[in-house]
Amino acid sequence: MLKALVLSSGGVDSTTCLAFAVDKLGAENVSSVSIFYGQKHKKELQCAAQLADYYKVKHYELDLSMMFKNSNCALLENSSQDIEEGSYSTQIAVHGKVNTYVPFRNGLFLASVASLAGSIYPDDEVEIYLGAHADDAALNAYADCSMEFIEAMNKAISLGTYSKERIVAPFAGQNKAEVVKTGLKLKVPYEMTWSCYEGKDKPCGKCATCIDRRKAFEANGAVDPVEYKE
Repeated sequence: MLKALVLSSGGVDSTTCLAFAVDKLGAENVSSVSIFYGQKHKKELQCAAQLADYYKVKHYELDLSMMFKNSNCALLENSSQDIEEGSYSTQIAVHGKVNTYVPFRNGLFLASVASLAGSIYPDDEVEIYLGAHADDAALNAYADCSMEFIEAMNKAISLGTYSKERIVAPFAGQNKAEVVKTGLKLKVPYEMTWSCYEGKDKPCGKCATCIDRRKAFEANGAVDPVEYKE
């Protein structure tokens, strides 16, 4: 039996992946997993759990925060940096890189989820869903979202699980607007999702992920259903 384990951050991309997997395999064959890694925007964990309830799938949460206690990435609670405002392209043009890259985060997440999948689905083949898309990899903003990285991790996971597990990244060759287009067709409850890096009561509307999210809805002639601070 084919099963799916979806990396769920409670945001637009991973929730669209969750909807995609449930549509393909049925809720009874899908589980989601969210990861606490010391991020400031812990609200995404609450959203991921609520979305699992909405889709009626089993949900798991892993704590990998100790792995990043020495990192000064702006996304982390222990960071001395503020989260930059403006688009990824602007940040890269000014600073040469973004300060929201968490060291090898997707590599660690995928390896951890592969291990979890082998524990909860020991007798099944498993697809591990990752919501990375082409905008994440553009200008090398997030090196662990590139097609090359995903293909390399997929090979490693397949080799390490006797070919029983594989990564599925359905949006790796698409931009965020195309992700939202798919999600709108699948009737994803985007009002339940959270993308903002700040993690306050309302999305800030100024960080790169808020900017990308709003543009993706606009490109589809749709209104983002969440209320922004600005």
